[in-house]
Amino acid sequence: MKKSTFWWIGTPVFLAACASAPEVTPEGFMLELPEEIIAIAAPYQDLSAVRVDPATGCYVYRHIGPVETTLLPLRTVDGRPICTEAAVTAAQADAQTADQTPDEAG
Repeated sequence: MKKSTFWWIGTPVFLAACASAPEVTPEGFMLELPEEIIAIAAPYQDLSAVRVDPATGCYVYRHIGPVETTLLPLRTVDGRPICTEAAVTAAQADAQTADQTPDEAG
């Protein structure tokens, strides 16, 4: 089995899920962000409209541009996406499966 020794390079920052689900607006944005997210998020992002993308498990924020409003990945100061622990665990499992040869996969 081929193991990748540098799997952690480029992996997103992840945070454990909160004990209880956060309160959200009708649009699905969190009313109050956990302090851990506020502490690591890059300062140029709008933290007043953040939610978890159910497809990726990563945090996204609403960016209001001159032409359109879109959801962008919430990132750390060094540019890494901020994701929930569940998203990172799933990504690591996918990477392990991809590293297996067809004979090892079953």
